[in-house]
Amino acid sequence: MEYGNVKGIDKPISRLVQGSMMLNAEEMEASFALLDAVHEFGCTTFDLAHIYSGGQAERVFGKWMEARGNREEIVVLSKGAHHNADRRRVTPYDITADLHDSLARLRTDCIDLYLLHRDDPSVSVGPIVEILNEHHTAGRIHAFGGSNWTAERVQEANAYAEAHGLTPFAVSSPNFSLAEQVEEPWAECVSISGPHGAEARAWYETSQMPLFTWSSLAQGFFSGRLSRENLEDVREDFPESCIRSYCYDQNFDRLDRVQTLAKEKGLSVPQIALAYVMNQPLNIFALIGCRSRAEFGANLEALRLKLTPGELDWLDLRRETR
Repeated sequence: MEYGNVKGIDKPISRLVQGSMMLNAEEMEASFALLDAVHEFGCTTFDLAHIYSGGQAERVFGKWMEARGNREEIVVLSKGAHHNADRRRVTPYDITADLHDSLARLRTDCIDLYLLHRDDPSVSVGPIVEILNEHHTAGRIHAFGGSNWTAERVQEANAYAEAHGLTPFAVSSPNFSLAEQVEEPWAECVSISGPHGAEARAWYETSQMPLFTWSSLAQGFFSGRLSRENLEDVREDFPESCIRSYCYDQNFDRLDRVQTLAKEKGLSVPQIALAYVMNQPLNIFALIGCRSRAEFGANLEALRLKLTPGELDWLDLRRETR
């Protein structure tokens, strides 16, 4: 495993961050076994959220930490203030309510890294930064940031923090993958993939702000089970959002190159796609959703793979040769 750091958190943060949406209170033994296996590989950091499985993911994870007595070595990342069908919830009230729910479910008195799951660009950043600082000062969160916030809004929030002597956003969590999103998979997602994300990537490269990027495999587009040729046959096996967001010629051209490189290196399509993400000149921690020990081990092997700048540009269609 490789590790990095986030300002405000005094524990090593694993570059692979295991997700939690597969955790199930009705299959507690299997959920605990998966968490144990991932932790044994050196994963210290786990991705949760207030909305995942109606709170079930946080509850299972909290029981696991309590049963294993490992809270001090675990980096808990959780998210709140996701919009719902009734209203946009990026408000001081909703941030506070979701945070207290998450603390109770996780059976802990603090969350190491707290992210706002969505943004609401129609509201001022000031009250948002201030309420996060209030919880930071109280010790309920050690560091915070935004998931699906544009680079411009992150900069706006941090300019407000600097002007008012407050703690700024420490991290950002956009989508990043070799595949570009032609359409957003869910409402108000922010991606830094593809040509349209070049400006944001340039700012993140210069600033080296830690990025907790999601959907490296583009919702299964790089699972190794999908191709240009079999799309119609396997369409029903993939989320509708994957088909709508990623199944376009330019991404299939990228997939063709991934398949070629995977064959040459004796690796799988998912491993090359993840290695593409992890070899960027960015400060990346990849959020992954492994469902077995073997799958996490394969991801760890991909983390160790070093790709050249020429290979990265070739995979992303920026050059015709490596």
